[in-house]
Amino acid sequence: MILEMRTYTHKPGTLKELEERFSRGLPGRVKLSPLGGFFRTEVGPLNQVIHLWPYEDAGHRDRIRAESRNVEGWPPGLSDLLVAQETKILTPAPFSPPLEPRKLGNIYEIRTYTFQPGAIPTVIERWGPMMEARMKLSPLVGCWSSELGTLNQWVHIWAYNDAAERQRIRAEAERQGIWPPKTREFMIRQENMLVTPADFSPLH
Repeated sequence: MILEMRTYTHKPGTLKELEERFSRGLPGRVKLSPLGGFFRTEVGPLNQVIHLWPYEDAGHRDRIRAESRNVEGWPPGLSDLLVAQETKILTPAPFSPPLEPRKLGNIYEIRTYTFQPGAIPTVIERWGPMMEARMKLSPLVGCWSSELGTLNQWVHIWAYNDAAERQRIRAEAERQGIWPPKTREFMIRQENMLVTPADFSPLH
């Protein structure tokens, strides 16, 4: 299984129009393969939407993308609204749950860590034993490492009811000594954003 994470930066004030166009084309597109999630940024880089597309492998992605060109209304014609596009291909960690339609929270935190080259296997090794205890505090949407796009990235997404719950849970995890995993010695950069799901997102 692989995940394509597409990030579109749109012109200020165009989010409503972007989501309307995307949602109109979506019913035909998801007949080919499912949408994993669709989010808009609230904290962090603004005027961005992030959509997640799971595929069986790279060949499956290539085939579906080729077939989608024959779907009426797809791609949804967003070029006049966008100022930048980015895509990355991610592979799940062994402890990453399946990306399925679920109601997990009202806000989601997307955290992206960039590690030194060659460090990801050690990161997986150190995170693995800590995940069960951490996921008892709040749901993990998924945890992946980058294969294409910006390399040596570690992307993890967590769900919360609101920003206050996020603060409380992160403090509790640190107080209990179950978080964070000790990987900062390999870390180059940390980024995060708080996002909310669109109405048509399978993750809510």
